[in-house]
Amino acid sequence: MGILNVTPDSFFDGGKYSSQDQAIGRAEQMLEEGADWIDIGAASSKPNSALVEVAEEWRRLKEVLPLLRKNFPDIPLSIDTWRSEIARRAWEEGIDLVNDVSGGNLDSKMFDFIGEKKVPYCLMHMQGTPQNMQNAPAYKNVVAEQLKWFSNRLAALRLRGASDVIIDPGFGFGKSLTHNYQILKGLEAYPLLGCPILVGLSRKSMINKLLHISPAEALNGTTALHMIALQKGAAILRVHDVKEAKQAILINEYYNSVSNALI
Repeated sequence: MGILNVTPDSFFDGGKYSSQDQAIGRAEQMLEEGADWIDIGAASSKPNSALVEVAEEWRRLKEVLPLLRKNFPDIPLSIDTWRSEIARRAWEEGIDLVNDVSGGNLDSKMFDFIGEKKVPYCLMHMQGTPQNMQNAPAYKNVVAEQLKWFSNRLAALRLRGASDVIIDPGFGFGKSLTHNYQILKGLEAYPLLGCPILVGLSRKSMINKLLHISPAEALNGTTALHMIALQKGAAILRVHDVKEAKQAILINEYYNSVSNALI
């Protein structure tokens, strides 16, 4: 999943792809590098980010979404939003999946919309909101608590008629450095929920804080985490750097296909 941010303030690439030409060019580049679909975001959800009004989020999207759909008619597009109103408008423009960082907790109408329209949905875990999620996040057992939370949210979605659901543990969203690595270490448990697992590890603070580097320097660390996640059952990588992620996927697939010479 290639990330296309049409925001001025995203933590890594804010402001780079805000115009129509920039967005189309970036999407084309990611598809050439091997992206299977494009995830479009118009409101930053980084820690302490300012809340973007509905009208502004939609203004940014409507500039590029119809053009992306026209230029890439056969490519799945997802919309990164927690608002059901934005999701509905984007669905009317032809998006294929809603990627909700709040897991339905910030808009009580989201699950109803997903169930009503049978829209494929990415259910992400976040403790708190983007404005406060990193204010001392706390868990007794982060993996066990997430598995219970996902189970409950999946049941709520299915009661409303939703069926196509992807799970995202939400690395960096209301988690400490240790919490993030505990989730990664226990990632093999998440497929037991019966849904594909998406991981968003690309250039995140769990790399930068550990290695004392900036997001711009975090590509090597991102690839290292991608290989761990793939080995533990991740099905989808949400990334800024498509070419490198695709290479990791291909290496992992070949590694898994090779027989053990000692047997």
